[in-house]
Amino acid sequence: MMPRVWPVAAFVPLLLFAPAPARAQLQVCNQTSYIVYTAVGIAAEGKNITQGWTRIVPGDCETAVKESLTRTKYFLYARSSSAYPGAERDWGGNVELCSKDTNFALLNPPAADCEMADGFSEPYAPVSTHGFPAWTTTLTDETQHNSTAAVRQRGVERLLLALGYHISGAALDSTRDKSIDDFRKRAKLSPTASAAELFDALEKAAKKASAPAGYSICNETKGGDVWAAIALQNGIATSSSGWWKIAQGACAKAITDPLTYDRVYLHVEGHNKPALVSGPAKFCVTNITFQVSGAHDCKSKGLSEAGFALTATKGLSGYVAHIGDKGLIAPAKR
Repeated sequence: MMPRVWPVAAFVPLLLFAPAPARAQLQVCNQTSYIVYTAVGIAAEGKNITQGWTRIVPGDCETAVKESLTRTKYFLYARSSSAYPGAERDWGGNVELCSKDTNFALLNPPAADCEMADGFSEPYAPVSTHGFPAWTTTLTDETQHNSTAAVRQRGVERLLLALGYHISGAALDSTRDKSIDDFRKRAKLSPTASAAELFDALEKAAKKASAPAGYSICNETKGGDVWAAIALQNGIATSSSGWWKIAQGACAKAITDPLTYDRVYLHVEGHNKPALVSGPAKFCVTNITFQVSGAHDCKSKGLSEAGFALTATKGLSGYVAHIGDKGLIAPAKR
């Protein structure tokens, strides 16, 4: 599997904890303008347990650990939704623990062996609960919002901007309200739809329209898990790697850095569909996790050969391949 190198330049350490005792066990509040997904680590009997992801919309709080906080150490990592264009935002620290792209619960091997667990290492931050059985910690960003309503308002604006709406200037409130009304009509949302319903619809639409930096693959089939492999070409140099197992309704990030490759090819297999996404370009594959340099003489290397489809990444720093029951879905029009 291709090594996952998280772009340090894009990492902004804005995990600013504002703890306070709470009724929930470990509660995380989102005072940022992003929809975030959080994962937690728990130190238990010399081993680290990690689990995720808990989705939190701007202005809301969610329980990340439900049981009483009796363990010696807790850790937290958060990342922004893939709905936003550009580099992913991260909130974390310097403790490397294992995660996965899809929802997960791992009894952690050492961080260096994350890939063996079909995962990757991410920088979690320690959470000091000061011995309390329940605790709340808060995620913030560079803008300090003076109310929950202001956080949610800015969160809605950010998603509307990701969808191509123009919201700025002296008539900010007016343009925002008109944009929300327009989006509600397009999404067939009731004028009385809740804030949660609005965020759900905005995120879903923005995920289809936006392409965060790197190369992501989303499984939108109705047939369960899919397995994906990619091939890269820079000049005459080529390589192929896989497999990413992607659950139905989930996404996997195959390349985390902004795209710099001349061409990116994709091969996807589904249940009883060995060529869900294929094409005329031939690259080497195996039945297990692989990373192969070169695209020739696959058989002499003891490898198989598969067809890959060229994806429309030219000139882009980010691309999301949406996979449906009939194969690769054409990019959404902006």
